[in-house]
Parts: sequence; structure tokens; C-alpha cells
Amino acid sequence: MAQKKDSDFVPSRAHAPLTTGEVIKMLRELKGWTQEKLSELSGISTTNISLLENGKVEIGKKRAVKLANAFGLHPAIIMFPEYERNERKKAA
Repeated sequence: MAQKKDSDFVPSRAHAPLTTGEVIKMLRELKGWTQEKLSELSGISTTNISLLENGKVEIGKKRAVKLANAFGLHPAIIMFPEYERNERKKAA
């Protein structure tokens, strides 16, 4: 087997930042929760959770607080996903 040279390796591309909806979905799936379960825990309707996850509605402060409480996180982790990547790892 031929040995690889440094010039044979290509650096990986930077990860695309997650949207708020993607963070909500990711956290929900990491917990093993359905949208219905998250709805029960957060007090946000299943329809609104779906709309949030699909980027069809803005999160707003009240929804962020409700979701954060359900996940046991600080609301900033959900509202500003690009700043809190390391914190999401702790939540799982």
C-alpha cells in the first residue's frame, strides 16, 4: 500500500451553520422525542413546532423560553445556534 503525502489530503469544508429550526429538530431527535412529546413539554402546539422546525415561522422570545425550558437549556442556544454549538453537545 502506497503511503499518502500531505498533498493527497484535502481539508474538509466548514460545516454549514444550523438554523433555529434545525437546532430544535436536532435537540428533539437527540432526546428521542416526537413533536407531540415536545408539544406536551413546552406548551407549544405540534403545528407550531412543525412550522418552527421547517423555518416557516420565527421563534420569538416566548417560544424560545418555552422550548429551552423543555430541553433544560438556556434560550440563547435555540435562538442563536451559530454561537452555541458547544452547548448543544452538552444537551444531548
